[in-house]
Amino acid sequence: QVQLVESGGGLVQAGGSLRLSCAASGRTASSYAMGWFRQAPGKEREFVATIDWSGIITTTADSVKGRFTISRDNAKNAVYLQMNSLTREDTAVYTCAARTTHYTSANKNDYDYWGQGTQVTVSS
Repeated sequence: QVQLVESGGGLVQAGGSLRLSCAASGRTASSYAMGWFRQAPGKEREFVATIDWSGIITTTADSVKGRFTISRDNAKNAVYLQMNSLTREDTAVYTCAARTTHYTSANKNDYDYWGQGTQVTVSS
């Protein structure tokens, strides 16, 4: 069993930055691929970024490429999402997820564990 707890969300002005963290419990969590997803009001949950178990292979959505960076620290069982140049379109609940395999996926249906999410609000 893996539990995921996000932190770091909040209110930020457009153009600003935030760093989200996801703390994973469970001694095998460091061997799992991780992902970040987001859901804005009235919209479907969408893929943001994913990282493999080693931290070497990452993929980001086209909508955030060049602005968001996913990383992990397996010694701390943590995954991060650095978000720069935020726009109002980035406003959403951001949730981290884990899949019980080494390999990345942009498909939310491939993930086995989910956190509760953290709200990110970008004001103009």
